[in-house]
Amino acid sequence: MHIHRLEKIWLTFGMAMLVVFLLVLGLSAFTMGMDTPNSKHHAHSIDPAKVSETPPFDKPVLTPTGDGEYEAVMVAYAFGYSPETLEVPAGSTVHFAVTSSDVVHGFEIPGTNVNMMIVPGEANHVSHTFDKPGEYLILCNEYCGIGHQMMYTKLVVK
Repeated sequence: MHIHRLEKIWLTFGMAMLVVFLLVLGLSAFTMGMDTPNSKHHAHSIDPAKVSETPPFDKPVLTPTGDGEYEAVMVAYAFGYSPETLEVPAGSTVHFAVTSSDVVHGFEIPGTNVNMMIVPGEANHVSHTFDKPGEYLILCNEYCGIGHQMMYTKLVVK
């Protein structure tokens, strides 16, 4: 099989560009200290069997952290959330920290951008500012078992 000289040049150029791209990508990832997430280095990992013993999830609660700022530490479990009801004043920003002690759950507040999957062994974080007063449902949108439809809690914004 005969390959034309110009085709050989373009093939060589293309292969060289591929090698350069992979080298730049690999070296930049190495020099920036990038690593794959694993249980040893992952900052948001916890033992799902010891959620009730691991701070701050051992005491799920809504606490004020500043002017109009709140941190909601929550645990999703089979067909419920702890704490059961949260209350904040209108205009407050709530920083949610949520984990699961048993299976994969969902965490969604309809009408907001709050929507995440709660995986056992992972601490998930999301923040939202609640400007409008009212009751916001916090729903599980990931099928978690036979009582899934009963899994919800409320956030009351006054």
